Amino acid sequence: MRFSFTSLVGFAAASQALNILITNDDGAFTSNIRELYKAVKAYGHNAWIVASATDMSGQGGRAVFSTEKNLTADSEFGMYCNRLLLETARLIVLSGFIKAGAPAFGQDPIDPNIFYYNGTPATMVFLALDYVLPKYANLSTVDLVLSGPNFGLNLGPFLYTISGTIGATYAAVERGIPAIAYSATYSVQTPYTWTNKSTAAGLQDPAAITGRLAANLAQSFIIKAAGKRILPLGYGVNVNIPYITSFNNNSCVNPPYILTRMTNGAIVDKAVYNATTGLFRYGDLVADGVNQCINGDCSLPGETLVVNGGCQSAVSFFTVDYDAPSPKQCGNTTDILTLIPPAVNLWNSTNKVGGLGANSTVTAPSNGTNTTPSSVSTASARSSSTGVSSSVPTSGGQTMKAPIVVVAFVGGLYMFL
Repeated sequence: MRFSFTSLVGFAAASQALNILITNDDGAFTSNIRELYKAVKAYGHNAWIVASATDMSGQGGRAVFSTEKNLTADSEFGMYCNRLLLETARLIVLSGFIKAGAPAFGQDPIDPNIFYYNGTPATMVFLALDYVLPKYANLSTVDLVLSGPNFGLNLGPFLYTISGTIGATYAAVERGIPAIAYSATYSVQTPYTWTNKSTAAGLQDPAAITGRLAANLAQSFIIKAAGKRILPLGYGVNVNIPYITSFNNNSCVNPPYILTRMTNGAIVDKAVYNATTGLFRYGDLVADGVNQCINGDCSLPGETLVVNGGCQSAVSFFTVDYDAPSPKQCGNTTDILTLIPPAVNLWNSTNKVGGLGANSTVTAPSNGTNTTPSSVSTASARSSSTGVSSSVPTSGGQTMKAPIVVVAFVGGLYMFL
């Protein structure tokens, strides 16, 4: 049975709302996490964001807590939720700044369900479960953790070990909570205030579509669970989404989800020496060890090959039991074919359904803005970038300067006009 986006929303409204924690490794102020947050809430669930103050890519499952009570540098994009906007002579607080010297932990003054902290992605999960949710939501746990969507793919076992996006996910799984990691090919990292209502192609922003795709898959898992655990204890899911083309056309705006495995075509790093510069860099290597099929269904296609093979998303199940298999099995393994929800297609399916549902649309509202991609910084599991660009690329390759803002400190909050 397949569900459209509309029917999934209706199902959520008619059922009990779940408590869902959302985090990432790119920061609390990026576009992807905010669009996922909006899409999850649109299904009627209770959602909270607890994410880092700045980009924490490549941290894996490291748990690093701040040793300072205050930020020693500006947060990513210098942003927070206190911007001043004049509309019909009314002062409306929309967004603003977190500057160096602000508390290392803080709550959004506009949306009380959004928090930031100066720590790694796995730390965000622990902070949420052990402090934020008990203190601010009277919750001791959540039903589901969603991490991402990351700006950049995290394919294969090698990136599984170093990705902060996935690190937050397996940290949650180890705490007994079902969790899903999302990573997207589109790697232009933008603040949430730059998400376009419409693109030059008249479609939704890639961040908005990516957020909807991620939320729709989560909702499909929730529906399949029918009030029970969304995933078995110790199980998680790694999702990789292809390049969403909505800035230019609709050739890839509703990619189908394909059931995959992490190995088969997966890469590891190798050291590459540049004799001219005398420096080393990483290169890609398809190695036998990382692609040896030991556990799981060896007939499934590899997630790397699926995402690189066209407009299709990869859905891989994993467990946090890393022991080698034994001839004397424990007897508590699960056939993952029994876990896949309606939104996930088998590789050999003849009629694959898009990740947003069969009857979904990504056409932007007629009154939406019509702009081109914005570029701030890119993120990958291999590096952490906190650079902030003051220019916004246009489709012709030229740049226009971002607006200059005037900052004020009013009532204990940083604000800009």
